[in-house]
Amino acid sequence: MFEYVKLPELDFELEAITSESGRVYLVPSGNKYNSITTILKPYNQHIIENWREAVGEEKANKISGMASRRGEALHLACEKYLLNEMDFKFRQNMMPNIKQLFLQLKPEIDKNIGKIYAIEQPLYSDELQVAGRVDLIAEWDGELAVIDFKSAGKEKREENIRNYFMQCSGYAEMFEERTGMPIENIVVIIANIETARIQIFEKQKHDYLNPLKKLIEEYGK
Repeated sequence: MFEYVKLPELDFELEAITSESGRVYLVPSGNKYNSITTILKPYNQHIIENWREAVGEEKANKISGMASRRGEALHLACEKYLLNEMDFKFRQNMMPNIKQLFLQLKPEIDKNIGKIYAIEQPLYSDELQVAGRVDLIAEWDGELAVIDFKSAGKEKREENIRNYFMQCSGYAEMFEERTGMPIENIVVIIANIETARIQIFEKQKHDYLNPLKKLIEEYGK
């Protein structure tokens, strides 16, 4: 059973407004802050465009749609498990591919995650003027960390996923602003369909905060 620590400072919701140009969040002050996901979307966009051109638009749309649904289902499974809500019926109804991916993650979740402070929690930063919804903030191997669960068709190269690390660094800053609790550690865990092995990337926020700030500044121009 996982222990969930409820922080009164995080007792809020944010309204999300989505348009063709991306997503913004309405924060309590009345300001609208860009979604950190929207800001980071152009990162490595050339790789995606080259891939779409290589496989064709129709196939690319099909693969992207499947990946999106797979990611949402895996996140739900992890959320249910961490909230101690994954009952027998939920397990039985999981699609085989999602169950396979979840079972890759489960041993590392059981081994490393301690007290949980936020799951699918909206966050925002007045300093960075960005907002978003974090997967998980919890103790990882005894240290407070932003933890992000991903799924992939094949193993990821670290140089191609710096946007993941920047996103987590942004969440760490948002969480500290809202709670006063600093976070330096970020953890990205990727479940893999092709190899059935997970990749775990443990990073430090300070290595990615300045590149994130630069992208935020460029996005606002």
